[in-house]
Amino acid sequence: MNCPVCGGRAIGKVGVEQFYCWDCCVEFATQTDKVVIYDLAEDGSLVAWDDPSLNPSVSCADEVIPI
Repeated sequence: MNCPVCGGRAIGKVGVEQFYCWDCCVEFATQTDKVVIYDLAEDGSLVAWDDPSLNPSVSCADEVIPI
């Protein structure tokens, strides 16, 4: 499995259908037809990505990637 953000292979499983990328430090969840990407906030909560294509320098953005 590769990270949907950076393409890296340093992926760890953190829950059912939930994974963490050690290369770019994002968490993502796979669903039947999409992948939802989350950033980790300072308090440990998950923040869904909005649309990184609008502002690629922002790392806290609910991106849905079709599978």
